[in-house]
Amino acid sequence: MGPADELEGRLRENLERVRERIAAACQRAGRRPDEVRLVAVTKYADLDTVRALLAAGVRELGENRVQQLAARATALGAADAGLWDALPADEPRPRWHMIGHLQRNKVKLLLGYSRIVHSLDSVRLTEELEKQAARAGLGVDAFLEFNLAGEASKSGAAPVDAERLAEAVAACPHLRLHGLMTMPPFDPDPEAARPYFVQLRELLERLRRQGLVPQQCRHLSMGMSIDYAVAVEEGATFVRIGTALFEGLPGFSGPGG
Repeated sequence: MGPADELEGRLRENLERVRERIAAACQRAGRRPDEVRLVAVTKYADLDTVRALLAAGVRELGENRVQQLAARATALGAADAGLWDALPADEPRPRWHMIGHLQRNKVKLLLGYSRIVHSLDSVRLTEELEKQAARAGLGVDAFLEFNLAGEASKSGAAPVDAERLAEAVAACPHLRLHGLMTMPPFDPDPEAARPYFVQLRELLERLRRQGLVPQQCRHLSMGMSIDYAVAVEEGATFVRIGTALFEGLPGFSGPGG
């Protein structure tokens, strides 16, 4: 067995463990495993490791920085289809998710490689995203990001701004709002994140009751390597996972979600 085969084998083992934990969390919550989509956070993995991930069948990849996402998409290929269009079974290219803070001056570059933004957190960013998407004739799938703990070190809107943000996106014909996203404060105890996941779910439910978001806005992007099982129990439909997939593999250089 060569190094590439060993890498892919170990990665598949990690991937299987993650999927088993997702399935177990779904069972505890009375949900189906196919309700949860895995976004692999690749920011600390090298290209060979990401190629092995693609070979293992993972197609949803997340990056925190626009420049790195663009470079990786150039090297590995990028799917033109949006998040809600199914890729053919034999499609080798990944679908890239922008999961980190997005600066307005990076929007044009991003849209050359990704049409999926998990971190829409202000009216000004919404307006810039709409402007650039309209110029390019593109549709963008968006999640509103909320900083539920009010941490100064993190981006994300305050919950009090939820209605204003939802209304801003509704006024943008090139943006499709599909859900909410959050990142709770770091804590080695996964249970510490549960109140934030509950709060995000309840915020989405309130926006839906008020008719401020469209029917397809039903997704929750929440949960990382340390707490994704808890996130799934509380309704996550997207989990953003890096370390649990890559830790212990050659080419993995640090924490990745």
